[in-house]
Amino acid sequence: MRDVLHDGPGPPRRSFLTYAGGLAAAGALSACSMGPQSTNDVGGGGRDRTLTAVIGYGNDGSWDPTQTASAFSMAADNHLYEGLLDTDPVSRKPYPALATALPADPAATTWRFSLRAGARFHDGTPVTADDVVFTFDRVLDPAAHTLAGGFFTSWLEGVRAVGSRTVELHLNFPFPEGLSRLTLAKVMPRHVFSRPGAWDDAIRGLAVGSGPYRQSAHHPKSNTAFEAFSGYNGPRPAAFRTMNWLTVVDAASRVARVSGSVPGAQIADNIPYAAVDRLRSGGLTVAGASGMNNLFLMFNTARKPFDDIRVRQALHYAIDTEKMVQVALKGHGLPATSFLDEGNPAHRRAGTVYGHDPARAKALLRAAGVRDLDVELLAVNVSWIVDCLPTVKASWDAVGVRTTLAPQETTAVFTKLDQRRDYQVVAAASNPNQFGRDADLILRYNYGPANLWMGYTRWAGNPVARRLFAAMDRATRELDPAKKKTMIQECVDVVAEQAVLYPVVHNELLTAWDPRRLTGVRAQPYPGVNLLRAKWL
Repeated sequence: MRDVLHDGPGPPRRSFLTYAGGLAAAGALSACSMGPQSTNDVGGGGRDRTLTAVIGYGNDGSWDPTQTASAFSMAADNHLYEGLLDTDPVSRKPYPALATALPADPAATTWRFSLRAGARFHDGTPVTADDVVFTFDRVLDPAAHTLAGGFFTSWLEGVRAVGSRTVELHLNFPFPEGLSRLTLAKVMPRHVFSRPGAWDDAIRGLAVGSGPYRQSAHHPKSNTAFEAFSGYNGPRPAAFRTMNWLTVVDAASRVARVSGSVPGAQIADNIPYAAVDRLRSGGLTVAGASGMNNLFLMFNTARKPFDDIRVRQALHYAIDTEKMVQVALKGHGLPATSFLDEGNPAHRRAGTVYGHDPARAKALLRAAGVRDLDVELLAVNVSWIVDCLPTVKASWDAVGVRTTLAPQETTAVFTKLDQRRDYQVVAAASNPNQFGRDADLILRYNYGPANLWMGYTRWAGNPVARRLFAAMDRATRELDPAKKKTMIQECVDVVAEQAVLYPVVHNELLTAWDPRRLTGVRAQPYPGVNLLRAKWL
């Protein structure tokens, strides 16, 4: 993605770096790579017209549902694929998708699911239990290093077929939170993705699911088109005959697409804060949702003096977060009071809260014996992140830390990290809410012994880290909700104190749409759009 990278733990780098080129599909599925490249609404009038959406993230990231953290493709996958269960995009409450019902006992260690009768993939083949097993085997395979695996391997032992349309999930221990995570295992057809080279094709854009829409065209860096799948018989039928999702990373261009006398789209996400009044005055609805979206600082703990907790803490205490919220975010955010956002059910103020305290920052630097520190802040070029960087520089300069800002393409930043090139501090955007809302998942998104992010920080071998990971495992296994919450909070306190990878601010994400043409739209607290309940007026 060019505007925001939301990566997760564990996958090889190829799973979320952007890829150029078209879709390399096989047989009849090769038609998905064809069709007109379009940056405008290609539909006619009436209810059969094309729904055009403007997505503020690149569509050239990985399209493999087991690997991707791409905002564009994850949002698209929710329309193209189904899990056994899927979740409401806002509440994240699970509902039956390919499965016919939720388990009667969420705390059981065996969950049995029957598949929906008549469910078919986009190529017309029936969905079977073997496809479900194939998908979960891929997710859980340690050799595959799937991103999704990081959300399953701690609690899910395996999946087996007990009939052509029935599967059993065997858990290592009771884990009711796992029900909402089943949406992250999008069921993929074995006959398509077991062939040689198919996973690479999936990365480049091959998408064959059982969802209400099928992919009709895919042009990286331009647009992805969808059409209603006539063979879909599930709970969220397509309301639009065709959809065209444009990738428009530039904020001004995105606003122009959804506004003006002849707008080219009916909905857009990632709305810049400065455009809200203009869009509302033009008759559009602009709604926000707050969650885990955040600017974080990540330190290279193998590089002195960032191995010293006092230096990491000092650089957090130095930042004028209130000014950042008011100036850069136009009030659409909050200084971080915890690793978790304030709307999370497990949130409480962390034991260490980094209020703006320049005197304390200077004292910590002196105590660490640090003088004349020069820092290059490597940053992603996400528009709102770039807006926040001057506040970071001014704050650090004010405590005697000479700061050079180095914003770059998101892919360039993470290519350097994957190549284990040296760095000091990184500023980037993150939002684990696109995977889920439970605190265990959010912690594991960034922290864990085999976690990709911990590899970037070079911190996983630290004794404090090892104790943290063990405490997280104990919290995952705890069945009592109150005890689990307390244990999670203790882990969050460690994460806050250590400040190895930690949010500076949590900000609101904004979506704009035309209420004269669309109904059923809801803003969500993570990138992309979900149009499964939307329809034309």
